[in-house]
Amino acid sequence: MEDKVVKCVLINVDTVLITEVIELDAQIGDPNCKLVNPYLFSEDESMKPWLGIATAQKEYMIRADEILTIADPTPEVVEKYLELTA
Repeated sequence: MEDKVVKCVLINVDTVLITEVIELDAQIGDPNCKLVNPYLFSEDESMKPWLGIATAQKEYMIRADEILTIADPTPEVVEKYLELTA
């Protein structure tokens, strides 16, 4: 089984997601990143499903140009994320 690529994804100034990221080939302008099980990371270090109240969807397509930055989360954050999404 392939290892999950779990990242911190900043999509705007106040929105940090912890999510599995899958890069896809796409035409220019089309969504080319799949976010799988994105969780919103809060200042108090809690996590809750992103858009969880509005939808039960687990995968979201976005364009890479909508992402401000991507970083590696700490091992503790990855461990908590994997527990939440198991």
